[in-house]
Parts: sequence; structure tokens; C-alpha cells
Amino acid sequence: MKTFKKSLLAISTIGLTSTVFAYEPSKPTCIAPAKPGGGFDLTCRVVSTGFERAELLQKPMAVTFMPGGVGAVAYNHINKVNPDDGDALVAFSSGSLLNLAQGKFGKGLDENDARWVGTAGVDYGAIMVKSDAPWQTLGELVEDMRKDPSAFVLGAGGGVGSQDWMKAAILMKASSIDPKKMRYVAYEGGGEAVAALMGGHIKVYPGDIGEMKGQLDAGKVRVLAVMSPERLEGEFASIPTAHEQGFDAEWTIMRGYYLGPKVSDEAYQYWSNKFAEAYKTDAFKQTVAEKGLMPFYMHGAALDEYVKVRVQDMRELAKAAGLIK
Repeated sequence: MKTFKKSLLAISTIGLTSTVFAYEPSKPTCIAPAKPGGGFDLTCRVVSTGFERAELLQKPMAVTFMPGGVGAVAYNHINKVNPDDGDALVAFSSGSLLNLAQGKFGKGLDENDARWVGTAGVDYGAIMVKSDAPWQTLGELVEDMRKDPSAFVLGAGGGVGSQDWMKAAILMKASSIDPKKMRYVAYEGGGEAVAALMGGHIKVYPGDIGEMKGQLDAGKVRVLAVMSPERLEGEFASIPTAHEQGFDAEWTIMRGYYLGPKVSDEAYQYWSNKFAEAYKTDAFKQTVAEKGLMPFYMHGAALDEYVKVRVQDMRELAKAAGLIK
């Protein structure tokens, strides 16, 4: 978290002057590496809607879906099939970086096999249950979980070692419950996990607050705690943090986009410049807010360097947790 905050300060003045590049995308696309619904879908909607509102592209951006391995299929596709496709942005999150750090995107693929180009904003983990669940506070849920951890099935869009698994494990640890006793079910993306929560297949969903805006507005879920360092502002201001309720459980999620490893410098600079322009517009800022994200604006070389440092940090954490050697 300290590194994250320092990075926010370091990039606050980064910007590019508007430049006309020779490259112009013929079919601008954002690939969401999961099924519709959930965080990757949300991330693509931010750039497609935000850029359209800000009138930054000559052609509208399409959103396509490439589920599999919580991002692994898309990462392999971009590397092996279209490594030089300058039209295709691919959504990523901190969970993607965590998987890269653990070598889950395939042998020989790491953080150096993409060109990290722009961010959408940040989100925070959240502990959620169905709106008609008996627990009104995180404390009430934890009290019942302590009685019989095996009776509670948690589920989210990622397997063991993913960021959603990490959020669940952090909650267990903060609740003085052995994470090894946790019953966790992995789904392919947040959309499937929400459906499982609605269907009663899981009792607790350690998801992300931003991607749940629609479910919250519809009254389908109850957020017992947000995993942010302090209360969020705006429409989420009424939701208490885990810290407030006595639990040391925090998780910050960065959302952004990468391009293939062999994309030309002209295409890379084109998109970097577009993000720089977008960050200055009210239209893009409004879109970010509407999607439940908080501002975190970084692009181009600064983001590329930041991602690689953060993946290395995650790799060290994964080693310490015994997830990798």
C-alpha cells in the first residue's frame, strides 16, 4: 500500500502534449478476458464509453470477450496469434499481475510480454452477501464463521492464489480463522460468482466494490465491508471499511490495459497519448466514477515501469506465502 501511495504522488504530474501520430486504429477493440459481467467487462466499458464520450476516436471501440484462465487465454492469444495488433487493448487488473507473478499465464510468459499502456482507475475489495442474508455487519458474519468455518462456502472469479482468493484468505486471517479451513469455489469471472451468490451456491463473495454497483443499485447484494484503507467518498461513503469493524483486511485493485509485445512504437504512443488526453476530460472522469472506480491515472512508459515493479513485488509475496518456489 505504501508503494501504491508513493506511486500516486509520483505520477500526479505526468502528462503528454497532444500529438498527431501516423497510426490510426481501423478497428479499435477492447478485449475483456472473461465472460460478460465482472471486473474485466467493467474495465473495457470504461475505455469504450469514456473515449466515445470524450470524442477521442474516429471509430467506436468494440468490446469482445475472451474468457479462460482469468486472463491467461487472452495473454497467450495476444502473444502467439496477434502480438503486433495495435488496434486491440486488453483489460487487466491487479489479479492479472498476481497471476503473472506466479507464472500462471504459461511457461515462458511474464510481465515483459506485453506493453502496458494505460489505466482506468482503482477499485477495492469488498465482502458481500445476498441482500436477504441474516448478517448486517462483518462482525456478525465472522462470529458465525468462527463457529464452523466449513459451513461457509466462499467463491469468486479466480482460483487458489488469485486476488479474490487472497481477499478471502486475508479475511480469514484477520478473523483468526485458519485459511486452510476455508471452503473456496473458483469461478470464471465475477459474473459467474455473482450468479452463484444469487443462487445460494456460495454464502460470501469477496469481490470488488466497483463492479458491484449495478447489483447494489438493484438491491441484490449487501456489502458488509469495503477493503480500503479508509472510507470511500460519494455513493459508497455509507459502507464501513473492514478496519472500522476491527479487521485488518485491505485489498486495492488497479484496472488498466495492455497491448501486444510486438505492437509498433507508433501504435503504442498513439494509445498512450489518447489516455493522456482522456485523463484531462470531464467525460472520461465521469465515466470512471459511474463505473464505481476511483481515479488512478497512469500511461505509457511510467505505467510500463510501474507494472513491472509491482509484479516483482507480488512475486516475492507469493514466494513468502509458499505459493511458488
